[in-house]
Amino acid sequence: MKTPIIIKSESFLGAISWFMRVGGITIWPFVIIRPNKNWIVINHESIHIKQQQELLIIPFYILYLIEWFIGIFIYGSIIKSYYNISFEKEAYENQSNPDYLKSRKLFSWVNYFRN
Repeated sequence: MKTPIIIKSESFLGAISWFMRVGGITIWPFVIIRPNKNWIVINHESIHIKQQQELLIIPFYILYLIEWFIGIFIYGSIIKSYYNISFEKEAYENQSNPDYLKSRKLFSWVNYFRN
């Protein structure tokens, strides 16, 4: 996998962080992070790049939003719902492993669906 295009922007992330403070966001093919973030955040967002590629980008966003909205009703919380999205579970569980993307199997996020 090629290295994602990394943009450091406090102002952009501040503007979109209306429900929780995010350290980064992936909008294929860009990874937008706060200037003070480290390689773990970049690795987390790079996992999302891989997920987006697998699902041909647009379906990723559709599934992500569906999971998030359903989770709001299940968990009664926007933030709990976010942490229970299968894409986020995979990224958070593996963000500290610098070699994860080298060994990651296709569609690994499915293993985190409603676990």
